[in-house]
Amino acid sequence: MPVTPTPPLEPDAIRRTVATARARFDDGVTRPLAWRREQLAALDRLLVEHGVELEEALHADLHKSATESRITEIGVVRAEIAHALRHLTRWARPRRTSLPLALRPGRAALVPEPLGVVLVIAPWNYPVQLLLSPLVGVLAAGNTAVLKPSELAPHVSALLTRLVPAHLDPRAVRVVPGAVPETTALLAERFDHIVYTGNGRVARIVARAAAEHLTPTTLELGGKSPAWFDDDAHLEQAARRIAWAKFSNAGQTCIAPDHVLTTPDRVAALTAAIERAVRDLWGQDPASSPDYGRIVSDTHHARLVGYLDQGRVAFGGDHDAATRFLAPTVLQMSQPTDPAASRDGEDVPAVLREEIFGPVLPIIPVPSASAAIDYVNAGDKPLALYVFSASAATSRAFVQGTSSGTVGLDVALLQAAAPELPFGGVGESGSGSYHGQASFDAFSHLKPVLRKPLELDTLRIAQPPFSGRRGRVARRLLGLG
Repeated sequence: MPVTPTPPLEPDAIRRTVATARARFDDGVTRPLAWRREQLAALDRLLVEHGVELEEALHADLHKSATESRITEIGVVRAEIAHALRHLTRWARPRRTSLPLALRPGRAALVPEPLGVVLVIAPWNYPVQLLLSPLVGVLAAGNTAVLKPSELAPHVSALLTRLVPAHLDPRAVRVVPGAVPETTALLAERFDHIVYTGNGRVARIVARAAAEHLTPTTLELGGKSPAWFDDDAHLEQAARRIAWAKFSNAGQTCIAPDHVLTTPDRVAALTAAIERAVRDLWGQDPASSPDYGRIVSDTHHARLVGYLDQGRVAFGGDHDAATRFLAPTVLQMSQPTDPAASRDGEDVPAVLREEIFGPVLPIIPVPSASAAIDYVNAGDKPLALYVFSASAATSRAFVQGTSSGTVGLDVALLQAAAPELPFGGVGESGSGSYHGQASFDAFSHLKPVLRKPLELDTLRIAQPPFSGRRGRVARRLLGLG
């Protein structure tokens, strides 16, 4: 599928692009709910009418199958749109709140108002979903947007650069294709909110640029999302769910299980069950499966292949640089001497220090679930944590004893597909969240509005003079002793 590159924009053109989006917001066009609904409906039509083109672009960039593209990219965004349209009226209403006795009579409410112009910087691994899903919340909240698709997914970037202005208000939703220079020029402009999905190194650059304008950010990052397994009675089911979550999109998913922790006596059985699941999902030769993806670039492929000699390859390991193929692979690792020890040292294999972001799954033996909790807590807070346990007490111990962006019990990945659940990280795995009402709230200012009637003017109690009995009454009513 040939791609026609979009000419890069010069800094002056980028400045005009942002100015156009701001002028559209300042015109007040985006505030009525009717406009917001029209834009959301138009975005849904884009996904429906051009679904096949999007599937072809995703296959060209990442070798995604049409069905996987429908499920994990197009379908996720359409579900977000449907959810927003269903609840928009309720989200946009003023939210009544109570007042303390000392301030009565009076009424107070939180009134949602749009922030202004929102910049969305998307990654390459889910280039449709992670560009357009935040846009749903941006539009629902009544903002304008500047979208920056990833240059590492060039077919998707070129297609959305053409389709978005043809379907949405072209002055309200602007697309800036390009690479680092264009992103740098965008970050020099003033926005009212920035959404970035990617890695921590670039997130720091985004955060520094945002700080120049005191711009709030939503940073969706990644990290080493762990999984724990001890449910022997459901070995096959758990292994299949782990394999599907890890190796879909060739492992290039920020919330994929990065590694599995289990007791030493379970390593062999779990490894064999995951291998059976991989063969059931992608066949004896995943390279020939139409449903198995490819690594996005030569650099990432070389990095991932470099992990293969850092543990014992239990199965998989086949790779081809020419096609950027890397088979689903399980590495069996040595048991750590101290699970609670830091893993920052150079003596620790890189596969245990770095976010893998590919189809390599280390299985790490630890003595117990409590040792696994120590291992998790010795690292950065992950974006997701998964527990496949027969014990409700063990599941509770992980939920209560660790910190992560999300937790999945007996399942992985699905938390990101539920509009009702906020999606976001904590610490090194990100800040802020979106999806559903969390998106609407993230891209709105909940403005407190208080009204106190002039009649029955109890406010005089808090006003001087405070001498004698008047002062004593004021202190008592205001709780000042």
